[in-house]
Amino acid sequence: MNAFHDVRFPLAISFGATGGPERRNEIVQLVSGREKRNARQALARRHYDAGTGLRSLDDVHEVLAFFEARRGSLHGFRFRDPFDMKSCRPSETPTEHDQTIGTGDGVTERFALVKTYGEGQEAVRRPITHPVADAVLVAVDGVLKETSLDYAVDGETGELVFQPGAVPAVGAVVTAGFVFDVPVRFDIERLSVSLSAFRAGQIPSIPLVEILA
Repeated sequence: MNAFHDVRFPLAISFGATGGPERRNEIVQLVSGREKRNARQALARRHYDAGTGLRSLDDVHEVLAFFEARRGSLHGFRFRDPFDMKSCRPSETPTEHDQTIGTGDGVTERFALVKTYGEGQEAVRRPITHPVADAVLVAVDGVLKETSLDYAVDGETGELVFQPGAVPAVGAVVTAGFVFDVPVRFDIERLSVSLSAFRAGQIPSIPLVEILA
């Protein structure tokens, strides 16, 4: 049975990877010459190539071992996107005020982490399901909360779970800052690496694709 392995792809290699979000849109040109455009999926799906992060034969060996342990594309895993891994800009340090997560109603205990891109009605709210638990900061109405005492991070869903007595009151704004990983799988069934080619600078392709919930 396929599953998600809560392990992270080697960081040193991921920071040399290439890739980013992909949008799937349908564009139809009408007889008038105008275009009709429709989004085929609500959220972007991220694709990466980890091959560009390989720097040595030891790196190749590490990826081969990781590939085998995941049974190729069968099991998912965590991947640190070198371009988008924080609730803030890459050059900044996350704070508890970075992202608005929701508004309390005095009853709701669970709040899903999101990262917002853009502003107003055109903004996109991306679900963050694999935060780094010990790097999550939370505030309610601007007041920093304490992990364990006030809330916990659900290891399965990535949601914030407020403890009894700390549930956000009606109208209270919940904000958060975090570092996160992207759930991915190998988008390939076979790794093919030639020693002579690698030594000559020909990097193999190791495609990864985001697993959407």
